[in-house]
Amino acid sequence: MTDHTELGPFELAYPGPLRDQLVAAVLCGAKTSTTGLFDPAEQLPVVGQRDALLDSDERVVAVVETTSVRVVPLAEVDLQHAIDEGEGYEAVAEWRAAHERFWHSPEVLADLGDPEFRVTDDTLVVAERFGVVERIDHPYPYKKS
Repeated sequence: MTDHTELGPFELAYPGPLRDQLVAAVLCGAKTSTTGLFDPAEQLPVVGQRDALLDSDERVVAVVETTSVRVVPLAEVDLQHAIDEGEGYEAVAEWRAAHERFWHSPEVLADLGDPEFRVTDDTLVVAERFGVVERIDHPYPYKKS
């Protein structure tokens, strides 16, 4: 088994049904992009960076490599990016509504420390593209060294 402890975690949503759905979409090749709120205090992913994709049980299920990173206003996210999120979106408005629901969820608002936070067209987001470079047939617990 390859040692992946040197890799950072690649976590989609929070552990639970949504993460399980997103991880499955990555593993079947449907999901090749993701979007998160831009936080100037956090380091942006770097093209070529490899991370350990974690499932809801915090197990490594794949290694993904970042292929593109853009910081853009929410209003500039395009249809191709929305489609490549692999969740069946057929319109940017549909994609945006789902993301706004998530970003306004109690978990995200608690993490932000701002219960009044609301996104606007000008809210900066990180639009990341990635690909699976290795699938892990026997998932194992993620342990950061």
